[in-house]
Amino acid sequence: MQHTFPLDAWGIRETSFDAASNFLDETLFALGNGYIGLRGTPEEGYAGPAGTSLDGSYLNGFYESEPIHYPENAYGLARNNQFMLNVPNAKGIALWLGEERFDLLQGSVESYERRLDFRTGLLERDVLWQAPSGRRVQLRSRRLVSFASKHLFAIEFTVTPLGFDGAVRLECTIDGLVRNLEAGDDPRVGSATTGPALALAGTELAPHFAALQQRTHNSGFTLVSAAAQVLDAPHSFAQRAEGSRLVQSYTVDARDGQAVRLVKYGCYVSSRDYAADELLARARAELEAARGLGFDKLAAQQEAYLAEFWAQADVEVAGDDALQQGIRFNQFHLLQSVGRDGKTNISAKGVTGEGYEGHYFWDTEIYIFPFFLYNKPEIARKLLEYRYAGLPAARERARQMSHAKGALYPWRTIAGEECSAYFPAGTAQYHINADVAYSIKQYMDATGDDAYLLQYGAEILLETARIWLGIGSYNRGGAFVINEVTGPDEYTALVNNNYYTNAMAKLHLQFAASAAERIAREYPQDWARIAAAVALDDGELEAFRSAAAAMLLPYDAALGIHPQDDSFLDKKVWDFAGTPAEKYPLLLHYHPMVIYRHQVCKQADVVLALLLLSEQFTLEDKKRDFDYYEAVTTHDSSLSSCIFSIIASEVGYEGKAYDYFMETARLDLDNTHGNTHYGVHTAAMAGTWLGVAYGFGGMRVVDGKVRFAPTLPKQWQHYQFRIHLHGSLLQVRVSPSGTQYTLLRGESLVFQHRGAPVTVTPAAPVQELA
Repeated sequence: MQHTFPLDAWGIRETSFDAASNFLDETLFALGNGYIGLRGTPEEGYAGPAGTSLDGSYLNGFYESEPIHYPENAYGLARNNQFMLNVPNAKGIALWLGEERFDLLQGSVESYERRLDFRTGLLERDVLWQAPSGRRVQLRSRRLVSFASKHLFAIEFTVTPLGFDGAVRLECTIDGLVRNLEAGDDPRVGSATTGPALALAGTELAPHFAALQQRTHNSGFTLVSAAAQVLDAPHSFAQRAEGSRLVQSYTVDARDGQAVRLVKYGCYVSSRDYAADELLARARAELEAARGLGFDKLAAQQEAYLAEFWAQADVEVAGDDALQQGIRFNQFHLLQSVGRDGKTNISAKGVTGEGYEGHYFWDTEIYIFPFFLYNKPEIARKLLEYRYAGLPAARERARQMSHAKGALYPWRTIAGEECSAYFPAGTAQYHINADVAYSIKQYMDATGDDAYLLQYGAEILLETARIWLGIGSYNRGGAFVINEVTGPDEYTALVNNNYYTNAMAKLHLQFAASAAERIAREYPQDWARIAAAVALDDGELEAFRSAAAAMLLPYDAALGIHPQDDSFLDKKVWDFAGTPAEKYPLLLHYHPMVIYRHQVCKQADVVLALLLLSEQFTLEDKKRDFDYYEAVTTHDSSLSSCIFSIIASEVGYEGKAYDYFMETARLDLDNTHGNTHYGVHTAAMAGTWLGVAYGFGGMRVVDGKVRFAPTLPKQWQHYQFRIHLHGSLLQVRVSPSGTQYTLLRGESLVFQHRGAPVTVTPAAPVQELA
């Protein structure tokens, strides 16, 4: 369904409550801080029709594991799945007026407004409600998930009786009786688990403090979910434990027109971060510190954090209010979703829902990483540190796949283990090794952070590059070929010489060799340590260079295009004209083999290579490739439209560029893929930023050198974005009069504007060009 909110550049707002859109709204109004994710379910809970809600609370990187059961087994298949858990709901606050419970689906709602403000980070709600008995109350709630404290969230819940005096009861709960959503027939939704994933290990109730301790069955983690309350009114207090559900009840003799204000502080701490025997004490300390600050100071911290973020990352578009709202919504959710501790990453659905089981994909490196690299480079570094933390598991996976050396990163994972049960579209995507290497190269080009390279990056580059020599070989003509892999396009599996894979492997091998040679030259002591750590043999770097030089990169001279793989052009083209709209996405209606034997793409593949390896293609190459692959691509993947937009912009297809861009920019706000209720699409969200900077801004970074070729869509009055580069912050503003480059902070920068050199300095920070 399409969901239309009033157009607000800095938030989303709804003015009525609708059970029909509630499931979707829970995603759109979700809050997170990169670790905790709380779906936008109201504090009092939701008792609407089945299938209209998923009251989820999630912790990035906190997972359960279960064996994958194969009816027909084979050596080397992934053995265990990991899935993000729906953890106890600690935000519950039920409101009772005497014996009547506040429920938006009962009585009458006289006025209603809910707002998510991207500048304050607060989810606010104002409701005027009349109970079936006729009693009326004004309810106001404010909710935040703290950017300043990873483990903390807080809720201010204020109730004002209107026209009556009487008992008002507030029941604060921690509910551990939660389950994960079951996937059913759609592999993109939920998990395969059944039943509760957390076993009760203990409870603690004390005045104004409650804690629930649980353990996973298989992954071996302990979790403490805790809450503490402050109530600014005389009250009576009671508490009880109902198994894994803890209730603390406050009863106030309320008076007409006098507000009753309760603040609930909640936290989650797990043994993924601390020793299990420390968790309860840490939860107490976290909540005591929060109570000492109070909600208003926590809210001020939140606003300050976001002010600093927007000062670096804001993308401004004048002339399209819907687009401006979509861009900032996407950026806000990316910030809410990304792990920033070096142990967690960003999942396909962030921390807003259970789609794809909370797994991390190569989406991070290719789609999401650039957004953080150029807007919050310290977070980008943490994402790369996560890959280093996963290197031991990647080495183990390489051995399982019969590689004597090297490391093979998983297609989907949480803790580093390959979790894809369908290897043709999972493990076969060897390109993820090159994707990780590509992100390291991007990071080094933009930051020059040799400390990262020496401590983490070089080891990753060398271990992952070895896999290409393990999987590839020289054919009879002397070309280096890579057989039986799957490229980015998931509608084409197990092919020889996927163009994207080969081209990215070539870059990977070259970069690994050159980085190693530079370290050996400039940091000999570090090089000795790195070479020993990976047991580098004499001649390996030369073998990297030889394979790269001989890499087969398919090209069809008759068509003047780059074939997606050796066999792609020999297949018959999918019957698009004969495929009804209700049969899309194809993966839900056709056996994989049916799809695999046709020329049909789910997403950008060769077209993605045109962007990432831009300097290797002429403009004519790009146009011919774009034309060919656009005709056979369904865009069933949310990863697709943004890449087609960028290349369409580059080759001069202004209308297509804008249309594809708009498909990406409001994909979740308008639920254009029909599944946002299961979680946002983080890669598409980041693709919106790519569309502005790489697409309309024409930005490319090659070997540390930056160039721009800006265009202004006719629908816009102007646009501007900012990028971090070499420790400086540059603003790019494009308007009908030209392009203005402004050095906002840092040292001098040199770059190109349409091929001409430009320099900005602290003394001359602004350059205006036609």
